[in-house]
Amino acid sequence: MMRAGAVAMAVLAGPAQAADYYFCWIGANDYTMTGAMSVVHSAINKPIITAPDVTNFQITGFHQGFPIGSWSLANRAPTDTWVLNFDPATNSFLPGDASPLGYTQGWNADGTATDCGPGGFGFNSGNYAQDFCLNGKWIEESGIAPETVFVVGQSPLDASCNFYPPTS
Repeated sequence: MMRAGAVAMAVLAGPAQAADYYFCWIGANDYTMTGAMSVVHSAINKPIITAPDVTNFQITGFHQGFPIGSWSLANRAPTDTWVLNFDPATNSFLPGDASPLGYTQGWNADGTATDCGPGGFGFNSGNYAQDFCLNGKWIEESGIAPETVFVVGQSPLDASCNFYPPTS
């Protein structure tokens, strides 16, 4: 069984125009999240990739293996929180409160994890925890230590953060 708070990510090189990343987060109390993002090729050598460098982004949250919500750039409203900090040298999302905002990841959830709206889903990594927002409410029981690092792998993952076998 995977340890609570462990996080796995996978990366798959994309076409010349973009690099595609696949990731999975394991929170507390059987909360997990899978996701994918595409980064413009010109940003791959930047010290930190940020939200404007991302052309596709989607996340799906799970509790006990069942989907509880999703969010994507394709459905992003102008008021949705969208903060992303990714280190391409280590293939990891920056954890904790490394940014001046007090959170380094705000994917439809700000530092309070309460702004995802009715029917909404979001994730944030801040100075208190990494956790979910669901239906406009902070899901405190999903939270793990803010310094937990997302780790890189090689292919997409399922809701339990198991790697899918590569296909040709």
